[in-house]
This record gives sequence, C-alpha cells and structure tokens, in this order.
Amino acid sequence: KLGEFLNFKQLKTSLKEAVLLDYYTAGFWWAKEMNFSLIQLSGFMNLLNFMLENLSDKHMTLGDNLKELGRAMAGIGETYSERSGDLNFFSIEQAKAVIDYLNISLFKHYKLYEYLFHSPREELVISNK
Repeated sequence: KLGEFLNFKQLKTSLKEAVLLDYYTAGFWWAKEMNFSLIQLSGFMNLLNFMLENLSDKHMTLGDNLKELGRAMAGIGETYSERSGDLNFFSIEQAKAVIDYLNISLFKHYKLYEYLFHSPREELVISNK
C-alpha cells in the first residue's frame, strides 16, 4: 500500500524505488512502535522525506543536512520560543529517539544514499521474473 501511495511504478526493476520503499516502511513501523500519535507519525514521515529530499534534490552534504535537522528540531521542549520549529509536538525524549533513528538509518549510510541518488548506473533487467 505504501508503494502505491508513493506512486512507485517500477518496484520490481528499480533499485531506487525499492530502497526508498524499504526506508519509508522501516521508518513508519519504527514510529508505530514508538506509539507516536497520528500527528507525530505524520510529522516524522515528513521529516524522513525532508531529509531524503535534501540529499536527493538539493545535493546537501551530510553536514548541511545535519544542520537542517538541528533547525527542524530547534525549540522542542521549550514552552515558548522564537526558535520553535514545526516539530514541537514531540517531547524531548521523543526528539532524541528521532535523532537516534535518523543517525542509524540515514546518516551512518549517507554515502550509500548519495550513490543511490547521484551515481549514474545501468539497470539491466534480464527477465521480468
């Protein structure tokens, strides 16, 4: 269902689509296991998408993407702050867990995702089975 929602048409032959579907699915289930509310789950999935778009579309370096994450998380836990970002529906503990998840799922494998998005490669399909 998530593949349909993401409008992936070539899941059986596209490495990129398969990797992205795996990434979003793993993130979704992690957030469900964290018992995030619907708004938190939506915000988390938007954050995953934002981080990947920074990498794929904006060609951001790891350092720049980490800075963007810092901006997005700014102000969490403060009652009122001009620094408060769009993710203020997370508690401090949840925000730390989100950062830990992004670290192990995206940032530690950043070079692989850069290769996936930016390295040209031939996709040879031997058969449709």
